[in-house]
Amino acid sequence: MPQGQPVSVPDDGLTTRQRRNRPLLFVHTGIGKGKSTAAFGLALRAWNQGWPIGVFQFVKSAKWKVGEENALKVLGASGEGGSVDWHKMGEGWSWVQRGLHGDNSDNEEKAREGWEQVKRDLAAETYKLYVLDEFAYPMHWGWIDTDEVVEVMRDRPGTQHVVITGRNAPQKLVEAADLVTDMSKVKHPMDAGQKGQRGIEW
Repeated sequence: MPQGQPVSVPDDGLTTRQRRNRPLLFVHTGIGKGKSTAAFGLALRAWNQGWPIGVFQFVKSAKWKVGEENALKVLGASGEGGSVDWHKMGEGWSWVQRGLHGDNSDNEEKAREGWEQVKRDLAAETYKLYVLDEFAYPMHWGWIDTDEVVEVMRDRPGTQHVVITGRNAPQKLVEAADLVTDMSKVKHPMDAGQKGQRGIEW
């Protein structure tokens, strides 16, 4: 087990065990590849521990076949680890690319509906791990209020872990998170005109 050396020990009144087992908020942001991939890797660990997992996709289309979805659904149905529920709210990559250009009212409504479902599940303690994939986009675009997200995350009951992915994570979310990783890009094949590949991008 890795042993980190703390820079400082917080004066929070918690024992070492209590602090070790407290619920965490993760943010994977930045322009580099790997934000969702890392979140799904975390989901594999959670599945192995027998945790119920809820994946909420806020951008990728319901028609988009994500490789991790099939793998995690098969694992969830195997009866050997945790359960896996997969929820899709987005209309596809087009609204990642066009951002706020054009009519996005339907996309915005679906993002808000997805956030309302997340809030209901957090209140009910439905899952042990929540993967809010590409959830940074609706906050960045102003579709979902970042202050509300921070408040809900701060006040969530039990020991529910949440990982939020997506570029341009709002600064308030970054400040509220326990673990933040900024994926920086050094090189990417798409920079040289290469399109996404099966088994690599999906």
